[in-house]
Amino acid sequence: MLAGFEEADQPADLDWMAQKLVKLRVFADEEGTMNRNVAEIGGEVLAVPQFTLYASIRKGNRPSWSRATDGAVSQPLFEQFVERLSGTLGRPVPTGVFGADMQIALVNDGPVTLTLDSRTSE
Repeated sequence: MLAGFEEADQPADLDWMAQKLVKLRVFADEEGTMNRNVAEIGGEVLAVPQFTLYASIRKGNRPSWSRATDGAVSQPLFEQFVERLSGTLGRPVPTGVFGADMQIALVNDGPVTLTLDSRTSE
């Protein structure tokens, strides 16, 4: 799971995000229907801070990350989010290193990639 934060994000958003992420029914049940969540399958979550999720490429050819929150604000938000996520999942959540240049291998297992945005919580 890649996590980015923008200026409008507040600590209250973190609870919604943690609950939603853990409870999303995106894993197949016995009949192959996406009907189980990560906790039900005994799965794990890797939380990786990723400010580039807020890149804007509307103007010119150089991405702008002006929507992304400054590291001094987003690092504590990320750490609080991981705490809430761990509490909701019921086990520790490993993380990437905040501010590091990381190389992460990602395998999409199936046709589903979702974006959760607390601004559009329903």
